[in-house]
Amino acid sequence: MSEIKRQLTDVPDLSRFTQLRYIWLNNNRIKRIRGSEFHCCLAELYLQNNEITSITGALRHLSCLKVLLLHNNHLIILEETVDELRHMQHLQTLNLFLNPFSQDPLYREYVVHHLPSVQLLDRKEVRQEERRHAFKLMSPERQRVLDTIAFGRRALTERKMIASTKRGQWSSNTKRTKCPFDEIEDLCERRAMQRSIMQFSTLNWSSIRAQQHPLEEHSSTAAKILTVKFR
Repeated sequence: MSEIKRQLTDVPDLSRFTQLRYIWLNNNRIKRIRGSEFHCCLAELYLQNNEITSITGALRHLSCLKVLLLHNNHLIILEETVDELRHMQHLQTLNLFLNPFSQDPLYREYVVHHLPSVQLLDRKEVRQEERRHAFKLMSPERQRVLDTIAFGRRALTERKMIASTKRGQWSSNTKRTKCPFDEIEDLCERRAMQRSIMQFSTLNWSSIRAQQHPLEEHSSTAAKILTVKFR
């Protein structure tokens, strides 16, 4: 559905058109969007080149939306805009440039981090390296935790104070610090030694006669079992 350019100042109620999948409302003078104007099965929505100041409470029910163009509007608050789009798990193409909040130096990193389904942002592909960079900037605490994990557990690599044997007291070397492992190889070796011992057994087929022999020649030696243990 395409609306006449430069004529609309408000969005009509289109929710009754349940089979509608594509709506073009770009190049108008729309300032406000209500939450009941679009059906939840909408796949593509074009709202660029309008005068929209906020989309809060208007688009979050569009769970099937894949393409959303909102560039060249008057959107000011980045956090509110992104929060409205978080529920769109299938959103792949998003344009937000030429809005006031796009002047923020971390604007792109913020959007990439909080909207992981988006593959094309402002006409530029979102690469995996960019996602990792955005994660480090937006979630530094979580990144530090991930950096200290080895073999599924937190690695003991940070320096710790050595406490004395008496509770509430420090040893004479109060300021002394100790790193439990000087080399990563030492840490890996200790991790390997801490793993549970695994064992399995199998029949040693080389101890079984391959041909039939008379009973008097048949050895009474029982078949051998091979046992293997490893960490």
